Amino acid sequence: MDCLFCGIIAGKIPSKKIYEDAATVAFLDINPANPGHALVVPKKHAENLFDADDESLKAAVIVAKKVATLVKERTGCEGVNVLQNNGKAAGQIVSHVHFHVIPRKQGDTVVISYPRKQTDEKELDAMAATLTKKRSAALDEEILREMGRL
Repeated sequence: MDCLFCGIIAGKIPSKKIYEDAATVAFLDINPANPGHALVVPKKHAENLFDADDESLKAAVIVAKKVATLVKERTGCEGVNVLQNNGKAAGQIVSHVHFHVIPRKQGDTVVISYPRKQTDEKELDAMAATLTKKRSAALDEEILREMGRL
């Protein structure tokens, strides 16, 4: 496997680790949005959120909170973004699930934005129905098969 983060986890690629436990590691991003920008990475490899097991994700979120608290206390930032991207279209660069912890101050140059547009009640109702409708057992089985879990 040629995974950058797996190489860091194994100690084969140097990093500036700021936290490590049995399930996760956190290290400084080499291309930081702001000083103190860190990455929290589960040690168990999974390409993205959809492939990761629940235990790895739980551990990573708990560590993301610890790292965000540490970053806020030590950098004096006014806020913190915790971001997680899945797939190239969403901005994921390294194919190993990870969380960005980015310290923020008013007026910094980091832009995390999207155009906001008001939607109407009918559109919201239609999307809610789409996201909550029952799936057939056959579709559930197909989804699990596509995910390699059957």
